Amino acid sequence: MVKAYTQEHVYKHPWERVTSASWRKFSDPENKRTLNHILAVETLNQKLDPQTGKLYTTRALTVHAPGPWFLHKIVGQDICNCVESTVVDGRNKSMQLSTRNISLEKFIEVEESIRYDPHPDNPSGWTICKQQTSIRIKPLSALASMAEKLEQKCAERFMQNSVKGREVMERICKYLESEPASGISL
Repeated sequence: MVKAYTQEHVYKHPWERVTSASWRKFSDPENKRTLNHILAVETLNQKLDPQTGKLYTTRALTVHAPGPWFLHKIVGQDICNCVESTVVDGRNKSMQLSTRNISLEKFIEVEESIRYDPHPDNPSGWTICKQQTSIRIKPLSALASMAEKLEQKCAERFMQNSVKGREVMERICKYLESEPASGISL
């Protein structure tokens, strides 16, 4: 069984500001209280393609794994490592992030895609964010009947964390709005 959901959010800020906020989301100390499920973020690789102008980044994220306490007892840990791959196309104003877990994959598979593009109704002032997430609990013989409920609980936690992430992005965008224009900051 797979639990999947899609969300859209309109930031009433230009694409450059929203994508700059995305890079700062995990590093600002004030946001660490709100996004307390994110334990560590490390940039593993970053490459700018001089021909296309696209920026490719790979980051490792260490997160507190969502789910009920008894699931943590069964799998033996409550920390999950994930890989986030980001492609920023500044020429076409598109930023795509793909994240998937690389630990606990015997028990759960989580894939998340986020895309930031200028909003079609106000391309110079607003940004549309489209997020897709799929969560699959791999049935264990003892938990086969509970897999769907566990997927739902995990999905609820991911959606709560998405709301927190949007709050942080809005706060950073408002801060960046007051800064002089400086382009994308990594």
